[in-house]
Amino acid sequence: MTTTTERTATPPPAAASPGVQPLRRKGGVGRVLGYTVLVVFALIYIYPFLIQLATSFKTEADSTASPLSLWPDPFTTAAFSRLAEADYPRWFMNSFVVAVVVTAGRVFFDSLAGYALARLRFRGRGAVFAAVIAVMAVPGVVLLIPKFLVLNTFGMYDSYSGMIVPLLADAAGVFIMKQFFESVPVSVEEAARIDGAGTFRIFWSVVLPMARPALITLTILSFQGSWNELPHFIVSRQSPELNTLTTGVASLVSGQLGSGNQYPIKLAAALLMTIPVALVFFAFQRYFVRGGTEGAVKG
Repeated sequence: MTTTTERTATPPPAAASPGVQPLRRKGGVGRVLGYTVLVVFALIYIYPFLIQLATSFKTEADSTASPLSLWPDPFTTAAFSRLAEADYPRWFMNSFVVAVVVTAGRVFFDSLAGYALARLRFRGRGAVFAAVIAVMAVPGVVLLIPKFLVLNTFGMYDSYSGMIVPLLADAAGVFIMKQFFESVPVSVEEAARIDGAGTFRIFWSVVLPMARPALITLTILSFQGSWNELPHFIVSRQSPELNTLTTGVASLVSGQLGSGNQYPIKLAAALLMTIPVALVFFAFQRYFVRGGTEGAVKG
């Protein structure tokens, strides 16, 4: 008996569609153009910072003759030496103290207010949240004169308390924390409540640790905002001893250290002022854009 083995013929590979390669080439060209545009815009944004960095190490004559040059000729650190001889260290310390206290206060009070608006049920809760949103819509410059009158009335004008207390809470921080707490599963709090935890204990020991991404975001925004604050410090203090970096650098721009353009010393002061904020941002940047809840409920 003859056994016939049937072989299944393997079909030849299908020919590539003639339109695939042009589409891939077009996609590659589009990607290259997109990256080119991004690089160009990045250079446009970073160029003023490079000018600031270079001018900080220039002489006043060189900064006037070649303001856009990125290479100091001659290279000098005289601007930084003059800042050290001035009140810059005091300005830096005042800014640091205010920024740290304000940041800690905003993280605590904004978290409390955000949790109350997100979880607690009380009469007028919607009206309170609407007022928070309304405050966010009011330009800060409109409140400068009322701030001055209130601080003067309570005897807080020209003091650290007048510079710090009005900044300890802000509407934007309350809004951020409320929106985050609403994304936390209610079942986590119910389990803690069954175990006998009170409202504040649930907030402090259960919910707040889960809100680390939102807390870090609020920390960065609060430190940056209080460090760069200028209008409030103008209306809340008068003594030179209470100058912060923003008000002190503003006095440099007005010619406090002498005549001439003073470009090197002004930009050197601005450069040193930028470093702490940049360090805080780069240290926590991976948390800045992270959302969601950490510690999900295990099923």
